Amino acid sequence: MMLDKRFEKLLDGFEPDFEFIPPKAIPEEEFQDRIAHIRQKAIHGEHDVTLVNANGVLNYHTSNKYLRYLCDWNREGILIIPSDSRKGLVLFSFYTQAVILPPSWGEAVGVEKLYQVGALGREYSGRPALSEEKLIEGVAKELASMGFQSASIGLMGDGSSGKHWAALKELLPKAKFADETHVIRHMQRLRTESEIDQIRASAQLMDIGFQAACHACKPGVTDYELYAAFTFAQLARGGENADGYQIGINQWGTHIGKAYGHTIVPGDLINFYVSGISYRGYTAQMARMIAVGDITPKQEEVLNICTESLYRAEKMIRPGVRICDINEAGFSVFIEKGYLKDNITATMPYNWAPNDDLSALEIPLQYVPDVDLERTGRKLMHVYPPVTGPHNPNLGHGTGMHGNPHDLEVTSHNTDTCKKGMVFVLHPQWTETMVAGANIGNCYVVTENGYENLSCHTPAETIRIKG
Repeated sequence: MMLDKRFEKLLDGFEPDFEFIPPKAIPEEEFQDRIAHIRQKAIHGEHDVTLVNANGVLNYHTSNKYLRYLCDWNREGILIIPSDSRKGLVLFSFYTQAVILPPSWGEAVGVEKLYQVGALGREYSGRPALSEEKLIEGVAKELASMGFQSASIGLMGDGSSGKHWAALKELLPKAKFADETHVIRHMQRLRTESEIDQIRASAQLMDIGFQAACHACKPGVTDYELYAAFTFAQLARGGENADGYQIGINQWGTHIGKAYGHTIVPGDLINFYVSGISYRGYTAQMARMIAVGDITPKQEEVLNICTESLYRAEKMIRPGVRICDINEAGFSVFIEKGYLKDNITATMPYNWAPNDDLSALEIPLQYVPDVDLERTGRKLMHVYPPVTGPHNPNLGHGTGMHGNPHDLEVTSHNTDTCKKGMVFVLHPQWTETMVAGANIGNCYVVTENGYENLSCHTPAETIRIKG
């Protein structure tokens, strides 16, 4: 059968085994509370005003989700937050060539004045000016008009914000500046009920996408088609973007990457490692495995160990339990089976580790046959990954807003305790190159008495497809 005659038929008859009900958007009052918290922290820090920046990056995303978190703005911009609540919020935006109109969920919540800087430049607009220069000129002029020429200014942004802050310091030489990004990052350690609603929706979309991929999965189908089935099912229900971060298929279960045209054959192991299905800016994370036909005893063992690791770890989740104790419980099965000596993050071997002296590790040069790749005119000439172990030297990490940095790692050295509202993924992983591999994970929220598994609509156990 010609491939192009079956593409749209793979999801014939598909229905998820549960109904997806979109949650209500986060109430505007919650955004007001966040701004009030920023103002209170600014007062404690003796700041007159706080500036929050997110910049445009490739594919029309932003470099962080700070503006989405504070005023539900999904574009780039610099938000001016006076510490005095009698003064309104001011937002400078629209300075990239993205033609995306204001976010579909509404206006910038709580913003009193919104400025359009303009996408400029001789080639683009026939206007000899740079958007970023005009951005800073506009922000500096607005700050001066608000009486902040020599103010104490708190800054929140990321690495891409440095150029803005440096330019602003030149225009406001009498002002004092301090990085306060830790404030907004710390605010997101505990999620509210309405935020959890959005993350739960993201998790449900991931489950629906995976169910669709399982529906389409059989020998002869390509990884492109599995990714398409996954993507269509979740996008059709409100997912903000396709994921595509990690989907790997081969006979060892060791490659986790992007679809490249591999055709499924009996003996394949398939990994969906899903982390970027955003719903109103919020995202869960999950990992699932599919085995096609018969696999080796070693591969079965690795799948079982990772599944058992997940279950041991999740039993520990409840308020007051140390994060490091969850990590220890998860890795205990690896130690019992002789895969690891201990669960110590700092010394654990992991797939992308450097040499022991922290110098760069040379990846072994070796030809690895791959007929699907070679059909495109390329060859696989290195062994990936070069180190046997988990992908990461931890059991999981925080999650919550797509593209935002998180400050919660499930490691042996994290002695913080679980608190109601914490959201994180646990994804036990193991890869022995060209032998076996698995990555199995759920997204959890800490509740008053324990936890809720947000990835509850698909089993953690490996899905079996006939060869």
